[in-house]
Amino acid sequence: MLTKTAQIHIIPRPDFEIKINKAVHFALATQYLNSFINHLDDLNIQYSDWKDTPNKDYMRNDGINQIYFQDPDGYWIEVNNDC
Repeated sequence: MLTKTAQIHIIPRPDFEIKINKAVHFALATQYLNSFINHLDDLNIQYSDWKDTPNKDYMRNDGINQIYFQDPDGYWIEVNNDC
């Protein structure tokens, strides 16, 4: 029996120059976006919409809400409710 497995590899490259661009990001979806945003607020983690408006979510034209925040290395992460 064949099983599909999803993997992500994060490999440090200390001598590699990283250009951080919001258009290049990792995205996750949750049906609990409001709870996730409340959790970010509780942890004092800054997030923004696509236009960099602080502490605001963004509704795309297709009705999907999304937020963006950065990991400790500055990489962008999107969380949306496209479930």
